[in-house]
Amino acid sequence: MKRNILFLFVLIAFSCNDNGKTNNNNGQNRPDEPKNITYSIVNSFPHDTSSFTQGLLFYKGEMYESTGNEGNNRNQILKVDLKTGKNQLLASIDRSKYFGEGITILRDTVYQLTWKEKTVFTYTLKGFKKIKEFHINTEGWGITTDGKDLIVSDGSSNLYFYEPGTFQLIKKQEVTESGSLSYNLNELEYIDGFIYANQWQYPYILKIDPANGKVVGKADLNDMWNRVKIKDPEADVPNGIAYDPTSKMLYVTGKLWPELYEIRLGQ
Repeated sequence: MKRNILFLFVLIAFSCNDNGKTNNNNGQNRPDEPKNITYSIVNSFPHDTSSFTQGLLFYKGEMYESTGNEGNNRNQILKVDLKTGKNQLLASIDRSKYFGEGITILRDTVYQLTWKEKTVFTYTLKGFKKIKEFHINTEGWGITTDGKDLIVSDGSSNLYFYEPGTFQLIKKQEVTESGSLSYNLNELEYIDGFIYANQWQYPYILKIDPANGKVVGKADLNDMWNRVKIKDPEADVPNGIAYDPTSKMLYVTGKLWPELYEIRLGQ
């Protein structure tokens, strides 16, 4: 009887181990899918339809926007009146030489990327006086800060962490979604320990864990984008994420959009 019980126990143990191997082969242990991030539109505000938005942010209660486009004079940094959508020009760059991209502000210093020119401009916040230029080895798309380092995207699956004073590269972090590389990372915003990124040409905002590069959450802006295209068929892709740490609200817009949205993210 004991021998039969022992045999049965061994058989069960072997079966469990075998099933475990089979489950692994069937992909049961694949990386987790990112959580769906729901949102609700709290308010909408007018947005300048001539603004080909490259960067958007709140800093000390003010909203700033960077724009850039080829063949026009809209390579600018603007202060935006949220309620009216009216802009105050703060700085512009030579359109014949540069294509303006994302901006961020760290300790009252403004950092502005350029696209293929791989040049970073810095300005004082007061008076927007140009301080210096830096060179980077990649294209410049989106930029944000965690309060210590500068974090840059270049349209690939990589995020680059730079030392602010020298723009020396600290590290490069690959971004993955469900185990695969996540491409087209564009405008960035750092919120409560996570990096939020527009995915160029797609209606998604990705929530990225900077510690490992994994996409842990994903918001689908398709309904919002469709609403915008009904209002203005000339509107381009979603691009622009700004977080107000005081109100805890998120603001999103896009290139040439007629509206900017105040949204509340779900849990």
